[in-house]
Amino acid sequence: MEKLTVDVAIIGGGIVGSATALALRKSGMSVVLLDKGMCGAQASGVNAGGVRQQARDESELPMTRRAAKIWPRLHEVLGEDIEFRQVGHLRLARSEQDVQMLEDYARMAHDYGLYLQLNSGKITQEMFPWVSRKIAGSSLAVEDGHANPRLVTPAYSRAARAHGVDIREFTRVEHSAWTGSHFETSAPELMVKSKYLVNAAGAWAGKFIELFNESAPLTLRTPNLFVTEPVSYFMTKSIAVCGGAVYFRQVERGNVVLGGGPGWGDLSIERARNRADTTLGQFQRAIELVPELSGLQIIRSWSGLEGDLPDKLPIIGPSQTTPNLIHAFGLCGHGFQLGPAIGEILCEVIRDGRSETPIDAFCISRFDKVEEKKLANAR
Repeated sequence: MEKLTVDVAIIGGGIVGSATALALRKSGMSVVLLDKGMCGAQASGVNAGGVRQQARDESELPMTRRAAKIWPRLHEVLGEDIEFRQVGHLRLARSEQDVQMLEDYARMAHDYGLYLQLNSGKITQEMFPWVSRKIAGSSLAVEDGHANPRLVTPAYSRAARAHGVDIREFTRVEHSAWTGSHFETSAPELMVKSKYLVNAAGAWAGKFIELFNESAPLTLRTPNLFVTEPVSYFMTKSIAVCGGAVYFRQVERGNVVLGGGPGWGDLSIERARNRADTTLGQFQRAIELVPELSGLQIIRSWSGLEGDLPDKLPIIGPSQTTPNLIHAFGLCGHGFQLGPAIGEILCEVIRDGRSETPIDAFCISRFDKVEEKKLANAR
């Protein structure tokens, strides 16, 4: 059996795990990253590629603002083109109630340095003539955009490896334990001894928190995504709608990538696929927002396995039971933009004992408080 000794072992090679590995190695720590498959093959690689700040919970805004400063220079950090395009993110309102929601959100976001351009329905249609005449208004985040999720995480893992991270793909972690002085993490024919352990295992993270007597109501999320044939480039913004029913973007090659609604998945067999009824329903909703999509042919569809939590916020930060164990999972389908910032944040937590970016809202113990309240109400 091979034996390794490192400063930090990371379970999970998604964008969070890979970004954390790179940041830690740049800080001078020795790192091994273990993934049961290929880096970026799960949630980080199957999402729609949206790089957005708006429409996030207030607690995420400091983190998303930090990430927004990283994305425009990420191609330089990684040494590769990841197809990040800062085209802006346009959130559409279908009713006056939606418009009010956009206005309220813009006021709140302004306090965090996120400036959103609010537009009436008429102005929205003048700026973007391809938008439906039924739209009541919009909110534009000019710093936002999109990137290619199939490129980003693999680029992160290659950069991490180039800096000296020991990346072990197709290495399924079987067990991990805290000895009182270090972690011992085992995979077939491999034993890793580390001072720190990062649980960035995505939909599989629940298995690892149980090893350390922690729990969280982590469930499976299976996004439903599809892409159309290429057409002339016309849709210059990444699009979402109040209520989150559907989201889509057009790439420079002309294809339109769309998502929203549930696919099908089974974590026990590690399989996911799209659902035809969801795909057709979401396509119709997109056409109602942008009529020019009508008549396009769908050429491919897919799904994936993601971790979901009831409050739609991630778990990020130290374990409440085990020293030197750091969690980062349950991104609930909106972690792609946050990934680069989370990598830096976890590096700070491990290196300095704290991060300059507030993460208390994402502590795993918040669910203990929910359960305590439920028990009290039941008495």
